[in-house]
Amino acid sequence: FVELCKSDPSVLSDPSLSFFREYLESLGAKLPPAAYAKARASAVDESDEDMADAKPHVEEVEEEEEEEEEDEIIESDIELEGETVEPDNDPPQKMGDASVEVTDEKREASQEAKMQAMEALSEGKLEEAIERLTEAITLNPTSAIMYATRATVYVKMKKPNAAIRDANAALEINPDSAKGYKSRGMARAMLGQWEEAAKDLHVASNLDYDEEIGAILKKVEPNAHKIEEHRRKYDRLRKEREERKIQRERQRRRAEAQAAYEKAKKEEQSSSSRGPGGMPGGFPGGMPGGFPGGMPGGFPGGMPNVDFSKILNDPELMAAFKDPEVMAALQDVMKNPANLAKHQANPKVAPIIAKMMSKFGGPK
Repeated sequence: FVELCKSDPSVLSDPSLSFFREYLESLGAKLPPAAYAKARASAVDESDEDMADAKPHVEEVEEEEEEEEEDEIIESDIELEGETVEPDNDPPQKMGDASVEVTDEKREASQEAKMQAMEALSEGKLEEAIERLTEAITLNPTSAIMYATRATVYVKMKKPNAAIRDANAALEINPDSAKGYKSRGMARAMLGQWEEAAKDLHVASNLDYDEEIGAILKKVEPNAHKIEEHRRKYDRLRKEREERKIQRERQRRRAEAQAAYEKAKKEEQSSSSRGPGGMPGGFPGGMPGGFPGGMPGGFPGGMPNVDFSKILNDPELMAAFKDPEVMAALQDVMKNPANLAKHQANPKVAPIIAKMMSKFGGPK
């Protein structure tokens, strides 16, 4: 082996003999560049291999980002029919005080004010009708019909927000006010709140159907259905997109786990091919100092006369090297040859040491 190293120093560049190079360097030896050639090449190869392993993962991440961009959902516009109005932003109208006591006289006066409002409404005097109805509400703030009637006037005046406030007040007093639902549904339709308008108008129709409600529903329902279908469509698309995202994340995690497993398996195979101590063939302890006395002359007969094949081809010795107790004893002896004596009484260890010494040409 020594002659081989002299004639071809590149033998020492084998990564599995790195421990031997370090041993020689620790003794002050200066090795030629050829003794490091394969080690450097191996380091470069491992670096290139790591980069090659990382590249598919990077490409996969980039593909996922592209898919994410492709999956971006942009909702299309909905083609709706029907006229809407600009929201009215007037200060809230005067409402009644529900805490006041409503006497019979006030109730009668409230009805009189309502009749005057209806007369003004028939003449197209909407502002006057609002004034009379406000007077009626002030006199009898517990009447749902007064609020609902004023709400219908606000609808005629195209003031949907004011109409909705009065309709809500009417429904608080009487949750079954058909006129309250009808006026609120009409006001919501004016604002383009098609789904809410359809719900209110259906309730009004169930409570007290009239032809006007049916006519308005024919205009409102198609838009409400389009909006509902549009929402369902994009809810489904968003759900599918989220499911694809979850699936990609699962695939990414599986790929990472598989890569980690393969890397660990490769490292384990590489380690097992070198064997314990770094010496090819699994020889315990490595070459220099692996057994008592170090490399030259560690056992009787010296290193040059050792035939390692006798050890590597001995089934009993190779099996013993896998026994933790035997290996612990051998390592103890390697650290300090004087410890050999304390293992002579061990029936498992002593025969192995004796057999190994015989392989080295020592006393049996």
